[in-house]
Amino acid sequence: MNAPTELTHLIPDFQPREVPAELMAALQTRFGAQCSTALAVREQHGRDESVYDVPPPAAVVFAQSTQDVADAVALAAQHRVPVIPFGVGSSLEGHLLAVQGGISLDVGRMNTVLSVNAEDLTVTVQPGVTRKAVNEAVKSEGLFFPIDPGADASIGGMAATRASGTNAVRYGTMRENVLALEVVTASGEVIRTGTRAKKSSAGYDLTRLMVGSEGTLGIMTEVTLKLYPLPEAISAATCSFPSIEAAVRTTIQVIQMGIPIARCELIDAGTVRMVNAHSKLGLREEHMLLMEFHGSPASVKEQAETVQEIASEFGGNAFEWATTPEERTRLWTARHNAYFAAIQSKPGCRAVSTDTCVPISRLADCLLDSVAEADASGLPYFLVGHVGDGNFHFGYLNDPTNPEER
Repeated sequence: MNAPTELTHLIPDFQPREVPAELMAALQTRFGAQCSTALAVREQHGRDESVYDVPPPAAVVFAQSTQDVADAVALAAQHRVPVIPFGVGSSLEGHLLAVQGGISLDVGRMNTVLSVNAEDLTVTVQPGVTRKAVNEAVKSEGLFFPIDPGADASIGGMAATRASGTNAVRYGTMRENVLALEVVTASGEVIRTGTRAKKSSAGYDLTRLMVGSEGTLGIMTEVTLKLYPLPEAISAATCSFPSIEAAVRTTIQVIQMGIPIARCELIDAGTVRMVNAHSKLGLREEHMLLMEFHGSPASVKEQAETVQEIASEFGGNAFEWATTPEERTRLWTARHNAYFAAIQSKPGCRAVSTDTCVPISRLADCLLDSVAEADASGLPYFLVGHVGDGNFHFGYLNDPTNPEER
């Protein structure tokens, strides 16, 4: 098979490996109906939300247990065939693509919440459980899991990619919130890393090594997560700014003053227009910060008033509050759908998404330089950012049928 034009400059040695017939026969014998070679199934597992077009995997194995994962990996290892873990396929950057051929290992059926330990503020789940399912399982205990990358991603995928998201400024990323793992290594061996205890000084921190390894060191089959008490009070607000720099300077001041803001998202004016059109909102079409505050009613009020004072120093205006759950949900749903709003703004286009994170002190310089380069390129783009922790995303919209934009 030849490399698609879009990938040849990214992966010069692109050459999918042939999957031996012996392996295919062994998979069929071991897994039966859990192993599919149907083209529709393979194509579903060979595409994500990224722009890259890659041949699908040779087969898809639907794992239902740790033993299934171990057996599939061990068989593939015998034949030196790549294995690509698959959760729900929400990646924007090609994580699940079979760029070297191989088989896709779908853990979506491993979707059980194994235990909720409310006293210890932990929950243990299988990798196919999604973040929304986790929160549904623990809300009756007055707890929640805060990591929110936008999509209803699988916990295994979030741990493998060290996901962050809108709440990272206060609650951290998956790196800080995964306590223990069960992992199947590349040889098919099952190992456990970490415990529900918060501290261990014995040996290597293999949990942190695995989190963010994107399936290259092993496939996660159990994940123990840290939970948090549901905030007594939550309030969200939007604030418009005359420039991106003013919004970013406000964010930097808020963080440097130690205000425990839970979410702080930047949306540029062009993206606000796209979001309004897609989600039928009436947000002011200016550069905007979308913020959320967690805590007691008194602390939320104090945080919000302090941030409003800082914003006014940088020209921030039109503070608008969303205090009911319905209003907050509508705002954050619109923010999470910014990617799809952008795609809808240019029918037929695909989006190339980028991800940049810098120390908060350099955020303004990096973001403004990036905006200048994006404007100079002439390509339509959208800009959103978890700017509270120095992270932002540019998405470039391109027409895959146009060689100049491909």
